[in-house]
Amino acid sequence: MFLRLLLLICELFLIVSPSRPIEGNTMTLTCKTQPPPQKLDAKLQFLFYKDGRALGPALDSLPEFRIPVVRKEDSGSYWCQAKITSIKAKLSRRVQIEIHRVPIGNVSLEIQPPGGHLIEGEKLVLVCLVTEGTGDITFFWFRGARGLSLKMKTQHSLMATFEISAVRESDSDQYYCAADNGYGPSFSELVSITVRIPVSRPVLTLRAPAAQLVVGHIVELHCEAQRGSPPILYQFYHEDGALGNSSAPFGGGVSFNLSLTAEDSGNYYCEANNGQVAQRSEVVPLNITVPMEDRNEVLTSGVIELVLGILAPTTLALLFCCWLKRKIGRRTAKDAVRSIPSPVPQESTYFNSQAPEQLHFDYENVNIVSGDEVYSLVYCVQQEQPSAAEPLGTHPGDKDSSAIYSRLKKADLTDMDYDDVM
Repeated sequence: MFLRLLLLICELFLIVSPSRPIEGNTMTLTCKTQPPPQKLDAKLQFLFYKDGRALGPALDSLPEFRIPVVRKEDSGSYWCQAKITSIKAKLSRRVQIEIHRVPIGNVSLEIQPPGGHLIEGEKLVLVCLVTEGTGDITFFWFRGARGLSLKMKTQHSLMATFEISAVRESDSDQYYCAADNGYGPSFSELVSITVRIPVSRPVLTLRAPAAQLVVGHIVELHCEAQRGSPPILYQFYHEDGALGNSSAPFGGGVSFNLSLTAEDSGNYYCEANNGQVAQRSEVVPLNITVPMEDRNEVLTSGVIELVLGILAPTTLALLFCCWLKRKIGRRTAKDAVRSIPSPVPQESTYFNSQAPEQLHFDYENVNIVSGDEVYSLVYCVQQEQPSAAEPLGTHPGDKDSSAIYSRLKKADLTDMDYDDVM
């Protein structure tokens, strides 16, 4: 009966899916009988082979065998077997399967840190990338236009890295990489790497024509940093004031000439900068000998400026006070002369006067000034006892009166207060 069933299996086929397997993808092997197993009144067991080696550990009732990820090495001769009993079996025809590899495509080189500008001592990482390609890929790194080989690495990946732990200035160059998975290498574009050395602390040197410097000498200030990638920009300073700057496009030092004056004594220093970190030199003192006559001129000029600075405001203040005092004094004296409320008792010389005990005096200022004397007009009116027949309120001018001129010593009105005049 088993022999009859076996004879009913007219044909046994091995089907490969997909028909053109791609490396990295899944491949399925199917053992197909004709007629189908469901029309046979028996259970079949299947086993798959490659190049004479069983792919599974034992027979299986499923007519399929799946390879999740195929590689180029999976290419070969495949067939399957169908069994009804442990003794009787039937084999399919052999099928030659070729696993196809995807060629490398779009190779690029990336650098870390980005930008390609590094400082000496930093770590450089060169990352070679591919966007297409299957199987094991061999990566290559090259330096310079002549293609100096640096490193080769094979791995089953679309990316590989090459590191330089501490770059030097001599590592500045162009770099590129290549990748190959059996179809020939594909190359990336060139990438430029620049390694710069920060400037060291510069040294400032004063080159003088004589040991004792005087006004008029020409002094050369030379600033130089022993290490540092060019170009280097140098700046010269006197105290905290900038004197000037100069650039060294190919490295080395620069000089700055200074024609000395009396004000150029003091501390000098310079600064070097190549775009990384600025470095400042130590301070160098410069002493200038000033001749005695020049020193006296400088001292005299300084004293004059000091005196003028102190006396000018004081003088202006005194002048203003004098002007204000004279103005107030004149105004007070003028008011006092024009309105004297009562006569001031003084020794006077009377002319055309009667007996003083019987006289009544009326004063009137004449305002005649001559030298140190002031003349005043005095009316002298003799007082009589009024009779009963006389009407009250008779003006004294109706009686006998005489004019008396009094000569008084002129007072300094500018020094007289209004209270004294009163």
